[in-house]
Amino acid sequence: MHPINAVVAARMLAGVVQSNTLESEAIPFGSLWWIIYAGVSCFLVLFAGIMSGLTLGLMSLGLVELEILQRSGTPNEKKQSAAIFPVVQKQHQLLVTLLLFNALAMEGLPIYLDKIFNEYVAIILSVTFVLFVGEVIPQAICSRYGLAVGASLVWLVRILMILSYPISFPIAKMLDWALGHNDPLFRRAQLKALVSIHGEAAGKGGELTHDETTIISGALDLTEKTAQEAMTPIESTFSLDVNSKLDRDALIKIEARGHSRIPVYSDNPKNVIGLLLVKTLLTVRPEKETLVNALSIRRIPRVPADMPLYDILNEFQKGSSHMAAVVKVKGKSRGLPSTVPEENIHESNDSDLTSPLLLKREGNNDSVIVHIDKINRPPFLTNNEAVRNGFSHTSEEIEDGDVIGIITLEDVFEELLQEEIVDETDEYIDVHKKIRVATVAAVAISSLARAPSARRLLAQKGTGGPRTPKASSTPRQDDKLIGTMTGPVQGNN
Repeated sequence: MHPINAVVAARMLAGVVQSNTLESEAIPFGSLWWIIYAGVSCFLVLFAGIMSGLTLGLMSLGLVELEILQRSGTPNEKKQSAAIFPVVQKQHQLLVTLLLFNALAMEGLPIYLDKIFNEYVAIILSVTFVLFVGEVIPQAICSRYGLAVGASLVWLVRILMILSYPISFPIAKMLDWALGHNDPLFRRAQLKALVSIHGEAAGKGGELTHDETTIISGALDLTEKTAQEAMTPIESTFSLDVNSKLDRDALIKIEARGHSRIPVYSDNPKNVIGLLLVKTLLTVRPEKETLVNALSIRRIPRVPADMPLYDILNEFQKGSSHMAAVVKVKGKSRGLPSTVPEENIHESNDSDLTSPLLLKREGNNDSVIVHIDKINRPPFLTNNEAVRNGFSHTSEEIEDGDVIGIITLEDVFEELLQEEIVDETDEYIDVHKKIRVATVAAVAISSLARAPSARRLLAQKGTGGPRTPKASSTPRQDDKLIGTMTGPVQGNN
């Protein structure tokens, strides 16, 4: 607006120069024409102020901000943003329209002031009114209440855009061609920075807690992370040989691990052929030393190492499995998940848990065969579907790949939360860094201390209610149990 003010001042100075040579006819103060010219001058000042304020107020409202207000604002803000959005969408045409009528008002003001005031008085009044009424006050108001002012005057803006269409539309098209349109969307890095600014830790009055900002940032980063970054290496994975026996020692070891699913391999730990649901071991008796291959072994899905975690999460959500084997596939492109159901799903939707999937061949051959027909496997994606989904690895390449790790739904959640999830049986907080859990002993002691002993439960059942145990100098059986459990754990720390 400063160039326009300079033009107004120049015209006023030119009028002073002309007055030295030409006598202008003075209009009497208070006459009808004086009132008309004064009214027109006031109208031009106010109109120029409105144009200046709308230029700042409307042009400062971004399309993203208006969409946010339409979706999550108050009812009044939703109504106002919906009214303004179609006008603000034509940014260059709106800008040309407002500047055009602002310039017309500024150019017409000196013409009428020259007729009713002395040249020097006209200069002082013009500069003063243009500065404060036409610039400072409107822009100060519209910078703070631009949405409300713009919504109340959107009808005027529409009329002006129609009147100036022959001029504003061609200029706006040239600006669109030369400058293009601003991208209203934020990139991932910008969204993360925006979230961190609104966090409480930033100290700028934000309401987002540290956990909220961490989870949002983790969700934005999850699309760039792959299965290889979140998996547990196969060397650090607890697994069972398909030909091993489920004796007492094996069951105790399985119980100590606390896993719900255990990978099963044949000969080589990297040759993972399936997984075993620990809940199926409820009916296994240790004295019978049942072989693992006599149980129902579920097929484990295979995913390429470069598969994004969001794709893995989508596969887990389908219910096929919550564990997958990560394989190293030759090639650099992202792979196609091998979606194979974890349960034995038949057409009748009944699960045959007693029918083993792994059986020995007849004769002295100890090799194991897999009964593929016992599982109703969904078909793999065709090549056309794979191309549409952005995958290029075929199912054969994934099946032939080397298993390098195991990934579970918990691993994906840890990457989403950007924090390690430690349960009661975890030995390491971070398997990759070999960081041990320092609170295992404390958790074991506190949990056992809170749990009533068998003798106390029997006493309560016999008497019909709890009783206060008498002090005794001899250690109880549960005290010995606490000592035996916490001793080795503390020794490992």
